[in-house]
Amino acid sequence: MSEPPQVGTHTMQASNGKESVLLSVRDLKVHFPIGRRRADGARDKVHAVDGVSFEIRRGRTMAIVGESGSGKTTTALSVMRLAPVTAGTITFNGLDLTAMEGDALRRQRRHFQLVFQDPYSSLNPRQRAGEIVRMPLMLMGIGTPAQQREKVNELFRIVGLREDQQVLFPHQFSGGQRQRLNIARALATDPQLVVCDEPVSALDIAIRAQILNLLRKIQRERGQSFLFISHDMAVVEHICDDIAVMYLGQIVEQGARNAFFSRPLHPYSVALMSAVPTVSGGREKAAQRIKLSGDPPSPINPPAGCRFAGRCPATQALCEQSPPALREVVPGHKVACHFVEVEDGRITAPLDGRIAYGNTEQLA
Repeated sequence: MSEPPQVGTHTMQASNGKESVLLSVRDLKVHFPIGRRRADGARDKVHAVDGVSFEIRRGRTMAIVGESGSGKTTTALSVMRLAPVTAGTITFNGLDLTAMEGDALRRQRRHFQLVFQDPYSSLNPRQRAGEIVRMPLMLMGIGTPAQQREKVNELFRIVGLREDQQVLFPHQFSGGQRQRLNIARALATDPQLVVCDEPVSALDIAIRAQILNLLRKIQRERGQSFLFISHDMAVVEHICDDIAVMYLGQIVEQGARNAFFSRPLHPYSVALMSAVPTVSGGREKAAQRIKLSGDPPSPINPPAGCRFAGRCPATQALCEQSPPALREVVPGHKVACHFVEVEDGRITAPLDGRIAYGNTEQLA
């Protein structure tokens, strides 16, 4: 089996002039069995991810957003093959990752790496910073010791750390510096895909902007693709090219950044956007906010119809009876809602006019 080309040498565009697909996820399901077996031998299952499909093209950032428990982190871990896949396929660089085990999967891991949420607990407190960044190269058997040292020096420069800081331990760095160290480690093997799981949620707003700008700079200069997991719509707007909104294990809306943030269509997306701070702020913004009542339904026994129906401000009888399909309403923009309609090229959505868009605060 031939190895995929390395970053810096792989073709960024397909022969038809469009970006080629790096990662393709099709009908991904991750169900976790819980509790004891019943008399019939069956067990309850948590439907953490329940039929998710999306693509990431080379050199682009796909963001997955949603509140806690929506399944976005489990989706990311499944892409990394760090969570068990119940059904579906994950195709990376034309290779089916879900069919790989052992050495074959290990050889592919150098091509996709992960930046964790917590910039401290994800670092070995007993290792010096230089060794932390060098470790992936050693584990993968990449380069000679001299080449590994030079690579570490280069990565420290890329992420904005000084070369002399390689002898320090993680506790001697600030939170932002520790996350730069995590990013340097993730870049060590020149991965084609970097998965970022809430990488700035533990940082204050000023440092958050610095890390996001660093990720964008890395993408421009090195051509990496990113899968970015977040619950913060303002952060996502700053970093993503494409976005998917998850609710209770399913994608309810998916589209390009500009189209989505100019006009989200699904009621859940509109509710999320209504909570984003704006430049104007004030009483007018507070009055526009859509407050969802109740809690999401149980992922052990999800409802038969729309999973958002119990909290949706625009729910109707059909919503509780039939699950809406994720369908393309305009090219590149998909939504799973019975009452988003297209007539004579004009889209109507259930919560049209409830809030204004396009003026969310930029982080930098």
